[in-house]
Amino acid sequence: SRMWAMLGPYCDRINIYDGAEVFLSGWQNTPQAAADLFAANWCQEEVCNGGFHQFFMNSTGVLGPEAAVGFERIGMKKTSALIRRALAFFGEDYPRARDVRVRKLDEYARAHPESPKPFDAVDDEFYVLLRSEANGWPNAADSYAIRHGG
Repeated sequence: SRMWAMLGPYCDRINIYDGAEVFLSGWQNTPQAAADLFAANWCQEEVCNGGFHQFFMNSTGVLGPEAAVGFERIGMKKTSALIRRALAFFGEDYPRARDVRVRKLDEYARAHPESPKPFDAVDDEFYVLLRSEANGWPNAADSYAIRHGG
């Protein structure tokens, strides 16, 4: 796909596994369009695999804010707004540190044993938008890559 042609050379430059500082360093040294696609793609892969709960529990959660921006720039504004709604669960100052996100999710699960995952409704909306908005994710991502020289 055009998205992967643009994204491929940068996949190893952005490290999501060693904390915010390392992630942001690689992020800032990646062309904007490739960085947008990187964040949006990781987000959709994780959410499609295990919902926003998985996205935030895993290392990928470090790029939550960038995923929202990426989807917006790609032209999927409703999807971006939905991601921002999920990010808001963590409060105004989004925690890039995985242990902080995990702790907040665990606290929520203990407080709501009958419904331990706070993102079920958002997940369902995300799946619908991912297929429908801007001709669906694969088309929107490829179109964005093409528009930016990919």
